[in-house]
Amino acid sequence: MPPLSPAMSLGFATSTFSYDELAMATDAFSEANLLGQGGFGYVYKGVLPNGKEVAVKQLKAGSGQGEREFQAEVEIISRVHHKHLVSLVGYCITGSQRMLVYEYVPNNTMEFHLHGKGRPTMDWSTRLRIALGSAKGLAYLHEDCHPKIIHRDIKAANILLDFHFEAMVADFGLAKLCSDVDTHISTRVMGTFGYLAPEYASSGKLTHKSDVFSFGVVLLELITGRRPVNSSQSYADDSLVDWARPLLTQALEDGNFDTLVDPQLQRDYRPNEMARMVACAAACVRHSARCRPQMSQVVRAFEGDVSLSDLNEGIKPGHNTVYSSRGISDYDTSQYNEDMKKFRKMVLGTREDGSNENSALTNEYGLYPSSSSSGGQQTTREMEMGKMCGR
Repeated sequence: MPPLSPAMSLGFATSTFSYDELAMATDAFSEANLLGQGGFGYVYKGVLPNGKEVAVKQLKAGSGQGEREFQAEVEIISRVHHKHLVSLVGYCITGSQRMLVYEYVPNNTMEFHLHGKGRPTMDWSTRLRIALGSAKGLAYLHEDCHPKIIHRDIKAANILLDFHFEAMVADFGLAKLCSDVDTHISTRVMGTFGYLAPEYASSGKLTHKSDVFSFGVVLLELITGRRPVNSSQSYADDSLVDWARPLLTQALEDGNFDTLVDPQLQRDYRPNEMARMVACAAACVRHSARCRPQMSQVVRAFEGDVSLSDLNEGIKPGHNTVYSSRGISDYDTSQYNEDMKKFRKMVLGTREDGSNENSALTNEYGLYPSSSSSGGQQTTREMEMGKMCGR
């Protein structure tokens, strides 16, 4: 380990920790305390001297950020406090190392409970609670934070759950703190392929409307019980969004959700609530970023404060074109298909094989990666972690 460097105090409210303090809290970063790992680094459970449980994220070296820049970014994130966002309580800078200290959320992730092998079926009320809570957290980041915070990695593994299954969005702002230096088509980006907005393929930039698209994919997971990319298929095959888009349109037109909804629910849901979630999902995964709603609109739609026609704002469900227009979208289906082909080619071109890498790659805070929905076997480490944490 590099020698300890003195913590720079810039008058921030954030707690600063020394390497030794965090080593003590995590029992020297022991494997017994390892919660997860992925593109950003490793996450360990820790206990501070006052008894507070925390999650310590040890970031991979090489972000290229200096101490002042890193601390300035951390300060912005640490000011964010919301019921549905995981709070950052402190940080550590030791030589080239960067560590972030978060509040500990005890009940795993949406990905684990929805897709984990052998898990009981998540009931409809729980799915709705998770959708609404995470929507509120994301709306706060986009519309109530100054400067606006773009999450950049919304996915089921970054939605943590407490014991009441209230959702807490984790890792907001982290992508900016730890920008990848090799290529924008990084392992981390590949690992969340099924969540990425199509405009990323053409622009290489992620905006708050890219977050909205990713949230739409999360909603599709809650509705269908399917993963964003089926691990039994190659990237060239349809994603969840491609599969669901025509079904969303049909369901909203005829009110029949049977072809779309997770069969494990056995039709045990309220049709008006399902209609709202389906409408929100359809609006969020529109091809065109400009035509997607703001997250505050999605929250109001969930809460019944706006009609679904207001959510669509004159746009046919699942489409981009306003009814009164000449039928020309600013980002049409053919352009979308071309961009997604290009992006798939870029992803496959950076890998030695075409095997699927889904979100299990990047579960650094998404505790205990679950096996694939196609019934793949858990690794020894996953099973050991499950025993350790009382799965």
